[in-house]
Amino acid sequence: MSTITQELESVIAALATEGKEPSVALIKARLSNPLPIPVIIKALQAWKKNAKIPTIEKQTKTLTADERIAQLEQQVTALSERLARLEAQQ
Repeated sequence: MSTITQELESVIAALATEGKEPSVALIKARLSNPLPIPVIIKALQAWKKNAKIPTIEKQTKTLTADERIAQLEQQVTALSERLARLEAQQ
């Protein structure tokens, strides 16, 4: 089981033990590492449905500098084209 899943389970279990209804805000406040809201929502929904958290794996894909540069260049090109179209409309 991943550490993310374990941490979510322990936080939700602690809240339930304290008699508090687990919510996204309460879970997010108690996490030691920040998690995206959709991940917390999915875990909370699964827990409410059957009191079990699905296994969540950390994404470890890191881009190389060349890949990041290529991706950023594509974004700049797309945004420049969009800006040019918007300026042409005015």
